[in-house]
Amino acid sequence: MTLNIIIVCFSVFLLGSLMSMLGRGGGNFYVPLLVAAGFSMSMAAAHAQFILMIVSLAAMCIFHQHRTIDWKLALMIDPPTDIMAFAGGFYAHRFNDGCLKIVFALLLTIAVVFMIRPIRVKKPKQKKQIGFWTRSFGGSQYQVNLWLTIPLTAGVGFFAGMTGISGGSFKIPIMVLLCGVPMRIAVGTSSAMVAFTAMMGFGGHALAGDFDSIWLIPFIVTAVAAGLLGGHISLKIKPVHLKRWFAYTTLATAVFMAGHALWND
Repeated sequence: MTLNIIIVCFSVFLLGSLMSMLGRGGGNFYVPLLVAAGFSMSMAAAHAQFILMIVSLAAMCIFHQHRTIDWKLALMIDPPTDIMAFAGGFYAHRFNDGCLKIVFALLLTIAVVFMIRPIRVKKPKQKKQIGFWTRSFGGSQYQVNLWLTIPLTAGVGFFAGMTGISGGSFKIPIMVLLCGVPMRIAVGTSSAMVAFTAMMGFGGHALAGDFDSIWLIPFIVTAVAAGLLGGHISLKIKPVHLKRWFAYTTLATAVFMAGHALWND
């Protein structure tokens, strides 16, 4: 058991450091890792949400210090995500493992499509429109399409909470492609939203009894170290350079989860 904890924590540290560089929680990697370590899908989702929460909170501190988090944007579009993440986490145990793995794989495949799509920053429209919020932050100006952004982030929250992912793979494309948010700000803001979405998803799972306290301390220590390291490295590199590599890695994870579900069906 001790050796298993060491191996899992070391893997979590490596993945957490990499994922926090891009403002992504990395649940799409933690869940398969924990499933491979012997966790059931619901238990893996619960523990992945806990790791996501701690990693993202640590990275969030770094991004906030360097003013790359648009808190007003996060407070505008994230609450529906958090509420639906709680609901998804609470009701996840009502679905069998195979069903959750297939949903998980489909979501990751959709994320890959978004991630490999070229990013074209949209310029804000000068004319004011209902449901379109023009925002200035960090020397940039962008326009948030609330009609599309809020429903999409709410849907992401539900499935994120249910399957144990962070939703960062979806939130960053939503902010960049729909709202014209610069990549650097999207990464920082995503880290804050991922932290609170994971917190709500974990809360739902915890109430359903899906968390094993033996992993509490090891995961806290590992996740904090990973989040701080990833946040620092992210400020020194351009996240877009790693976007395509992570897209194909995400696709590989989707294939792994779908294969695991079909193999054990």
